[in-house]
Amino acid sequence: MDGMDMGGEGSGGMSMGTGMPNLFYLQKIYWAVVGSAIGVATVVNILNKALLRQRMSCPCRDTPAMPKKTSVRAFATMTAITRELTNATLPLIITQRLPCPYPTLGRFSLPMAELILVLVLCFYKLDPSDQWQWEDIGYRTGFISAAQLPLVILLAGKCNIIGFLIGSSYERLNWLHRWVSRILFLTVTIHMGFWFTSWARYDYIKVKLGTDPITQRGFAAWCILLWIVLSSFAPVRRWNYEFFVLQHIVTFIGFLAAVLLHLPAEVKAYVWIPIVLYMFDRTTRTVFVLWTNLSICHPRLKQNSLWTCAATLEPLSNDTSRITIKNPPISWRPGQHVFLSCHGIAPLQSHPFTIASISQDNRMDFLVKCKSGATKRFFAHAERCQSLPTSNQGLHRQQTFSAVLDGPYGRMRSLRQFDSLFLIAGGSGGTFIVPLMRDIVAAWKQRSTADIKGGRFLHMPKTAVTRYIRFVWVVKSRDQYAWFTDQLSQVVEDIEELRRGSEEVEVEMSIYITCDTALKAQPQTDSVPTQVPILRNKPEEIPLSDLTIRDAEKAKAETISIHSAASKSTAEQLTNKKACKPDGTCCCATTIEDEDAITKADDQPCCCCELSSAPVSTAQHAPSGSTVDEKTSCRSSTTGTDITRSSTSPLDRVRSPPTAGHPSVPVLTGRPHPKTLIRKTLEQALGESAVVVCGPQGLINNVRSNVVALSDERAVHKGTGAQGIYFWAEGFEY
Repeated sequence: MDGMDMGGEGSGGMSMGTGMPNLFYLQKIYWAVVGSAIGVATVVNILNKALLRQRMSCPCRDTPAMPKKTSVRAFATMTAITRELTNATLPLIITQRLPCPYPTLGRFSLPMAELILVLVLCFYKLDPSDQWQWEDIGYRTGFISAAQLPLVILLAGKCNIIGFLIGSSYERLNWLHRWVSRILFLTVTIHMGFWFTSWARYDYIKVKLGTDPITQRGFAAWCILLWIVLSSFAPVRRWNYEFFVLQHIVTFIGFLAAVLLHLPAEVKAYVWIPIVLYMFDRTTRTVFVLWTNLSICHPRLKQNSLWTCAATLEPLSNDTSRITIKNPPISWRPGQHVFLSCHGIAPLQSHPFTIASISQDNRMDFLVKCKSGATKRFFAHAERCQSLPTSNQGLHRQQTFSAVLDGPYGRMRSLRQFDSLFLIAGGSGGTFIVPLMRDIVAAWKQRSTADIKGGRFLHMPKTAVTRYIRFVWVVKSRDQYAWFTDQLSQVVEDIEELRRGSEEVEVEMSIYITCDTALKAQPQTDSVPTQVPILRNKPEEIPLSDLTIRDAEKAKAETISIHSAASKSTAEQLTNKKACKPDGTCCCATTIEDEDAITKADDQPCCCCELSSAPVSTAQHAPSGSTVDEKTSCRSSTTGTDITRSSTSPLDRVRSPPTAGHPSVPVLTGRPHPKTLIRKTLEQALGESAVVVCGPQGLINNVRSNVVALSDERAVHKGTGAQGIYFWAEGFEY
């Protein structure tokens, strides 16, 4: 500690006087409380796993997700009360100039409990106003600060020991890691402040900083910790995540070195423990990454290269890239993510992406939105690959590149144990909920074709007790809906087949198309024409193998005038768009209170949504003598002009997936009303239900508040017969 020799004379066995607790004893008290909290969470995790096994062992029994025994009902009541309290949002006074996220009571209570525990241990039986006890406070806060170091590292690693015990993944604990680190900085600052205050009485601060090595090392550790805390705030992480990670690791190593040289020998174990934990995490991750990605570890895949994973890139609408890895060497659960590295495209970068496919597909799909850095390079590389036609390998060359996987990560309770599911996502959050729904449907199909009985002790039966799924996806244009049209159509067909086989299962899906106020026309690329080429012959008369690069360039040159004029016309109409309803509002921003009340005439996308998703052209811009097949037209509500959408050429048909989905999946224009949709799901449930949301923070907050309100309104597990609600919000952020 600052300016004292705790190992020499006067340490008094770390005793601070008569009636004062021993410093080592206070450190043990801290870890006794922390360990008890982890132990309680571990017991809850074990009980949840036992409940899962009990439900999955009798999938054919009526209402397996409904608690029947007294002990199980009591546990369900305590769980319901805890969920309502932890998911409740704290009311905060926020100005428009200073937006701040609303913390839940659960997220607020854990750091506050840590802070209260630390402050009580630091000032127990000590008077901060007594100047003769300032050094005693300095001693004690130093010891309590040292005791917090292992917890900081335990909450930081991806191979997380605490996460394994309590059934959570690293990203669900990372926010707590940051808050515990900030509390550590607070106690270290108190430790230094009381020593400096004590020395200031004798004008001794400069002397200690200039001559005492222990004080110099302690002050250096404080400065490094200050930088770590400041550089860990969200704006810095979002500004440049790669820089943040690199400097975070380097400064953390420097901090541990300074603390190790500063602490007395009796408490250096609290520094060596974090070092061992950090080395364990890095070593374990390295071993798993090498085993996953080296082809020598997977001889059955018969790879001819050093790396196991070969990926392909495909450009999609809305500046999105699809990365596909066929025959992946690892298995995963729906909703998990991996850290993907493509050093040939984005060197020395690794980013987390949600796996948008399920294991039964025998491939890994990732939908990556183009923003900046690596994601921008992915999209540019995909467009370059897509613009290279070749007559030897089909219309487009499928160029592969080596990829490195780290994962999978992510852990949530199995959704197969719940009676009813409500899945809602916004935008790219569909990559999270679509695999969840497809996994349940796959379990239903397996149940219908096999006699599912109890599994082994460590293996659950591969089935699902779920009866009903409500799927809601909110997108800004039909282009995004096209990402999963094939998968959603397959789900509808599978459900129809299951119901023909007397399976009492049901899936309801709705796609909401809404556009924001900053809606812009889709940018046009120079590599491949998005407008129909004006060819001398009809498109269907030209074999795909005859479309060479020269033909594509010629077609592009002939359509450039139409392309530019149409883009200008589209942009002008989108810019001038104000309203498409008689009352002066846009149907995209209208909240749909009840889907069942919508008439067929209203169940049509408005022109602004159509303009955002399909290339358009005006008839008067077409050159004389040209023909455009399969034309459809709609009336613009803002300009009153007729807008003609032309069909795509064979080249575009291969490049862009169809936007039309299955007719059984309603596509609505407007915004959903989550509370109404959730209520309908809960009212038909015959057991515990699950509500899963993935998307923007506003959507997550809305769904969470509605779940809490409905749980309280229905008095879940409080004698009314209303069943429990499991809530899960997914949102990975740097």
